[in-house]
Amino acid sequence: MSDSAAHEEQELIQLLTPDGESVPHPDYPLDLTAEEVRGLYRDLVLVRRLDAEAVALQRQGELGLWASLLGQEAAQIGSGRALRRQDVVFPSYRDHGVAWCRGLGSKELLGLFRGVTNGGWDPAEYNFYLYTIVIGSQTLHATGYAMGVQRDGALGEDGIAVITYFGDGATSQGDTNEAFNYAAVNNAPIVFFCQNNQWAISEPSERQSRAPIYQRAAGFGFPGLRVDGNDVFACLAVTREALRHAREGQGPTLIEAFTYRMGAHTTSDDPTRYRLSAEAEEWQRKDPISRVRAYLVREGMADDGFFAAVDAEAEELGARVRTDCRALPDPAPLDIFREVYAEPHSHLDRQRAEFADYLASFEGAEGAAR
Repeated sequence: MSDSAAHEEQELIQLLTPDGESVPHPDYPLDLTAEEVRGLYRDLVLVRRLDAEAVALQRQGELGLWASLLGQEAAQIGSGRALRRQDVVFPSYRDHGVAWCRGLGSKELLGLFRGVTNGGWDPAEYNFYLYTIVIGSQTLHATGYAMGVQRDGALGEDGIAVITYFGDGATSQGDTNEAFNYAAVNNAPIVFFCQNNQWAISEPSERQSRAPIYQRAAGFGFPGLRVDGNDVFACLAVTREALRHAREGQGPTLIEAFTYRMGAHTTSDDPTRYRLSAEAEEWQRKDPISRVRAYLVREGMADDGFFAAVDAEAEELGARVRTDCRALPDPAPLDIFREVYAEPHSHLDRQRAEFADYLASFEGAEGAAR
């Protein structure tokens, strides 16, 4: 191993090894009860099942697209459970685990990918903004919101922190680097959470950056660190500390969760065309669910009855996801014009009327044919 590689390995913050052994970190203490650990395990299993069902539904023609989180559950559940209710989240399009932690159900998520809603959910209800498809643009939205929080004086122990999620590919976008700079110079209360899953669609990390992503933060003037993204304990502890840092007015933090995308980029992608199966097999041994299960068994915190109950709940969730998806009502054709603007808009009204006439022309043709 080279000196630089050894240094990077040393910099990786880990609290739970792939074998399920606890390794306390002096800077990130984490004292979890057995119930809390069991809760994290349940989250991981259920979110993976929701994701698997969504992939299957897309293959069956029930969804237009799905971006799988397979392999990234720990990064999302760990960071998501570090959030307080008042904190505000700006996600990308793969953050189903964070959505789960914020209370969103399968109907909201699947409705978006089924194309039956104009957005998916009310951001104010969950403090969880809409999925962002444009790579990296949510980082600027989040930074602007954080600057508003700062100017409103909504900081302190019980104040608001902002977190935004993005992938390694987004760090190559100008928007993300502009967000880093704005956040730094304004000392904004924000956490930048990068899930480095090693692949920006088909581009590997080494084609995107010569230096580790977390080290970029230093160039903008704020802290950056790398956490084991398959370690739910480490992701929880590190994100909790970064959020505290933000609330107390100490500015932004960049967290690079070093993980791996076990599945395809989306259901329209075929990863076998650009990466080796041996790579995925290596990461399979670092599976986030397996290591928490091993820890629970090692510490005597769960028995076979608990694991069987979680598996049964996952089966129930899978059935509910399938039912909920197929029961989602199709919108009326003219609904696409609703809630585009807050006030009446003449151009939109004209377009709506033209489309209504177009639809009516088919009704006339059917009548003539009869």
